[in-house]
Amino acid sequence: MPNLQILLSWDDPATGERREPRLSVPIAFGREFARLPEQLRGERVSRMLLNSNEVSRYHALIDWEQNQLVVIDQGSVNGLSVNGQRQTRSVLNNGDTLQIGPYMITVNFSINAPAPAPVTSPPSTIHFNPKTNIPDPSLPSLRPVTPLGSNFPPPAFQAQQVDVQALHATGLPVDECDYLAVGAGLGSFIWTDLLRISGVRADKIVALGLEAEPYARYKRLCLNSQIPLYERLRSNSDSCPDNIWGWPSYALREAWHDVTQGKPNSAFRYLWQVFAEPTFIETYTPRAGNVFDSIDRECRRIGWQQIYRYGRVRAIRKTADGRYCVAYSRGTRDYAFFVSRYLHLATGYPAIQFLPDLQAYREKYQDFKAVVNAYEEHDHVYQQLEQQGGIVLLRGRGIVASRIVQRIYEARKKNRNITVLHLMRSPKPQGNKFQKAQRLVKNHYEFQPFNWPKACWSGELRVMLEKATPDERKSLLADWGGTTTADRHDWQQITEQGLREGWYQITFGDVLDVERGSQNRTISHIREKGLGEMKLEADFIVDATGLDAKVQTNPLLDDLVKNYNLPLNHLGRLVVANNFELAEMRNTKGQMYAAGAITLGGPYAAVDSFLGLQYAALVAVEALANSRAPGVKHLNAFSSFSQWLKWVFNQSPI
Repeated sequence: MPNLQILLSWDDPATGERREPRLSVPIAFGREFARLPEQLRGERVSRMLLNSNEVSRYHALIDWEQNQLVVIDQGSVNGLSVNGQRQTRSVLNNGDTLQIGPYMITVNFSINAPAPAPVTSPPSTIHFNPKTNIPDPSLPSLRPVTPLGSNFPPPAFQAQQVDVQALHATGLPVDECDYLAVGAGLGSFIWTDLLRISGVRADKIVALGLEAEPYARYKRLCLNSQIPLYERLRSNSDSCPDNIWGWPSYALREAWHDVTQGKPNSAFRYLWQVFAEPTFIETYTPRAGNVFDSIDRECRRIGWQQIYRYGRVRAIRKTADGRYCVAYSRGTRDYAFFVSRYLHLATGYPAIQFLPDLQAYREKYQDFKAVVNAYEEHDHVYQQLEQQGGIVLLRGRGIVASRIVQRIYEARKKNRNITVLHLMRSPKPQGNKFQKAQRLVKNHYEFQPFNWPKACWSGELRVMLEKATPDERKSLLADWGGTTTADRHDWQQITEQGLREGWYQITFGDVLDVERGSQNRTISHIREKGLGEMKLEADFIVDATGLDAKVQTNPLLDDLVKNYNLPLNHLGRLVVANNFELAEMRNTKGQMYAAGAITLGGPYAAVDSFLGLQYAALVAVEALANSRAPGVKHLNAFSSFSQWLKWVFNQSPI
């Protein structure tokens, strides 16, 4: 039997993150480790767990038979497919794609001698500059949060509990508050907004962050990924960060605005959309600028300008008196502390995912113009395309990639000499399946079901996750899948038109290397299924593979996890209770909560959506009310309606 090494590669169905184990044959796939064979013909079996209810306990086996590599179905319930075709036994060729449940697994192998293989190093990242909060590709890595030899945070922060008197002894400012929000982004804003509605005064709350506008980073990422203020977000009508009640919705507000401007037809269209979506008409989504304007209004109403403080949080520790201390910098060599009984973590995405072969290209050629990330500022790409035309190689096929395709379609209205080469690792013949429901796939794009965040909010999906064990959550999240491309007819028509006219082309393959050509064009060497190795030339490469939310990417969270030995879930995120509390960080009466992408894998699926942030705030503030935190009152029918009226008339909550 040949000495065979298999490189298996797939994108995690819940997060989109890349998995690339290299294993020896035979390889067994299944949902339960104990049901997979340990040995076969006296050889050790590589056992690969796939966390999905669509995967049988022992699903499939890759083995060597008569000098051929074969995959064999082991009597699974849902079967397996090879290159989109249902099979019970099939010979495997280099580059074939297996589908087992929601997992699309590309198989690369070599016999006895290593063949050229795609780049398999861990995905690199683009970090946000800690001073400007802007994506900065020049940062190779973030420095440790508490570097050795640094005078700040002080030595007392090496302990698990800090004496507050020791902080005063440093001579640095020490301030106190009841409620402290770390991040000062949308997650912090929504939590703060609900605290204010629940009765807490503004002078009892502090939000620490780098930008005064809570949507600043989100807005910047939207603009960079080609969603201008007049364009519509991929959100629904009643998902309102400024309005916990969700009514009047964005559609009703926009309709009223158009009526007052003498545009009754457009006003009726918005109302018809929310009434008839998605069966009879396309789903309504709000304009980005309207969302940001509404948040500005709510900021003024709740006194956000008084609550927000500029500061880069460096470390968090429990205090000896049952509270928490935050060490933060207010500028160069300007340090201070905040001590609080209740703390909320909503730090957002710490970095942008960047494909390692593209990172290698940029480091080699110092070319930050031809190879860009969709979340970086890269307007120069579209300006040059509109003026000179050109070829764009697009990588990634999620929601950001769909917006880039739309932006290039708009550029083609000014210059028809523009071509898009969309490089995907493997075909996508069918979408994620759960019970009787299955996600739609067109042209190898998987579409997000109608109002996925709302389904997570109040339906059976949320109840399932809350009751599930950690292992069961793995399976559920894998089956449901993460946030994918919006099912929008206008965008689907663009791709259909592009494929029909030939200016949009889809290619499948693994990238072996990226280099600069003689005409300063990028040359991507890929191994394409059935065609061997080939080259793709392009004027620009746009990486649209998404954001990175792993805890270890954020120095602050990484330090907190290591210092208190906090558990992480199977996705590398913080383990939170059903009310989003970090139970291991409870400090007598002190309580710490978290929200957003850093909690994915817990009791709620769509954690980084507007609705997800609102849900996390609701259950966290309800928990504070149950524990009789100072100033926090339960919202009953009367108090909630009273607060809604104050929102309507733009009056302060208190």
